[in-house]
Amino acid sequence: MLFFGAVLAMLVAIEAGYLLALALAPVAGLLLLRLFIIQHDCGHGAFFASRSANDWTGRALGALTFTPYDCWQRSHALHHAGTGNLDARGVGDVDTLTVREFLARGRLKRLAYRLYRNPVVLFGIGPAYLFLLRHRLPIGLMTQGSKYWVSAIATNLATGAALVGLVISFGWAATLLAVLPTLLIAASAGVWLFYIQHQFEEAHWDRKPNWSFHEAALFGSSYLDLPQPLRWFTGNIGVHHVHHLASRVPFYRLREVLSAFPELKELNRFTIFQTFKPVRLSLWDEDKRRLVTFREAVGRSA
Repeated sequence: MLFFGAVLAMLVAIEAGYLLALALAPVAGLLLLRLFIIQHDCGHGAFFASRSANDWTGRALGALTFTPYDCWQRSHALHHAGTGNLDARGVGDVDTLTVREFLARGRLKRLAYRLYRNPVVLFGIGPAYLFLLRHRLPIGLMTQGSKYWVSAIATNLATGAALVGLVISFGWAATLLAVLPTLLIAASAGVWLFYIQHQFEEAHWDRKPNWSFHEAALFGSSYLDLPQPLRWFTGNIGVHHVHHLASRVPFYRLREVLSAFPELKELNRFTIFQTFKPVRLSLWDEDKRRLVTFREAVGRSA
């Protein structure tokens, strides 16, 4: 209800001036992010006791988050199954090359990877593409069965119906000016959270047979210690090392785990002001066993 109220307030405020409406966009975006976290927990079967309640709630929320639930659930399950596994990259992850892989690439492919890892792309263009375009089709799952096509198409239809209702009630311009910044703020914030949860200097990566699910979950995921009210808006998903270790723990109980096991409070802990440095890290150095910058990698090869 808070999310609908914030969007409605934006739509009404547009008549008084767009700057007033735009000032409400961060709140609406963060509320949409919280709805995505609920959808995320439904995908893990964690929000409700009933699997059916989780799935149908997740599908309904997908119409608001522009995210087809069944498609996302599958790719996210693969992400959890292969976190920190250098031999299982590529699905539901931020693309990450090793230093050797990067140096072995030609100039154009190196440039493409550099552009991909640029913060403007990672946290601006990338999230917009992901939620506005990529999620419209079951990309990566197109040959995996009709379930994923149905999920994508049904979500598109439900989202489209909601947008048509807003257009009829408030007009094209007001709908676009309210919905687009809300979605983009939520998308960028969500991708930033996902990035810092796994992309930090001492993150755990390994190859088979040395890779271990439990080690990768605990040591390859961070604890982003956010202040209130950001903890509430992000559904405590910053307690990510616990989440990866036990994904059936609902987000509203993650901090209880930290209280029960206080040693986890300092493991891979970051504050919001410590999240800038990891953005510069782009390559996994298998010799040093840490993420490094492009400059460090190229300097090593010189």
